Amino acid sequence: MTQIRIADAARFLGVSDDTVRRWIGGGTLSSVTDAAGRMAIEGRTLAEFVKAQAGSSGDAVSVSSARNRFVGLVTAVKADNVMAQVEMQCGPFRVVSLMSSEAVGELGLEPGSVAVAVIKSTNVIIESLALPT
Repeated sequence: MTQIRIADAARFLGVSDDTVRRWIGGGTLSSVTDAAGRMAIEGRTLAEFVKAQAGSSGDAVSVSSARNRFVGLVTAVKADNVMAQVEMQCGPFRVVSLMSSEAVGELGLEPGSVAVAVIKSTNVIIESLALPT
């Protein structure tokens, strides 16, 4: 399972490290200890948290321009034998991409995975992102 460091989680959520630590301290978000003994958050837990947070915001957000790259968390994958729908939460933005089920498997995309959504015109491309350990 993917474990995400506090600083990375803060960046994905668009908040400070201290805010993430307060959420953990207050019980809003749960943490684990990674192999190096640092506080981290399970990727699936963070994906569920950002999905819930995004649904509670009533703010309208407008984004324009091509060739945008958004780092975020995969929150859902719906796949059949041929095609898949991958949903990501990139800060306050929900990004959905349609791709082959084979590509989802090759990239190892699952809820809690860290990935990059590349947006150009009407195409959304998702790249797998390896986090430093």
